[in-house]
Amino acid sequence: MTDEEEVGAVIDEMYGMISGPAGPRDWSRQANCFLPEARQVRTFVDQQGRPGMLAMTLDEYRDNTTPFFAANAFYEVETSRRIDLFGNIAHVWSGYEARTSPDDATPERRGINSIQLFNHPEHGWRILAMVWDNERQH
Repeated sequence: MTDEEEVGAVIDEMYGMISGPAGPRDWSRQANCFLPEARQVRTFVDQQGRPGMLAMTLDEYRDNTTPFFAANAFYEVETSRRIDLFGNIAHVWSGYEARTSPDDATPERRGINSIQLFNHPEHGWRILAMVWDNERQH
C-alpha cells in the first residue's frame, strides 16, 4: 500500500469511528487512527460573532461527544479529500457533510477537517492534530 493509500485508510477509519446510529461508539478504534498525544479542535462562532475553539485530548473528545452520540444518529460523510505528503508528515483537507442518516438528501451541515498526520515508526500513519470548522453564512 502506498503512503497516500495508508493515509486515506486512516481518514476512512476516523469517519467510520464517529459515524453510526444513536448509541455508543467503539472508542478503542481511536488507536487505529490517532496517536495518543493527538489533539482535536472544534471551532465555532460565539453569540457575539467571535471565533472560538475547544482543543481536546482523545479522552476529552470522547467525554465531550459521548452524550451526543448516545442520543443522536450521526453520520459524517466525506465529500472531498486532498492529501499533501512530505517525508513523514501529511496534511489532509477533508470536506464533509453531517447527516442523521447516510442517505439523507439534505445534510444537516457541511464543513472541512484539517488533519495533520505523522508516519510513526511503530504505528504507521496516525493523526497528530485535527481541526474542523462548519460552513456558515457570513
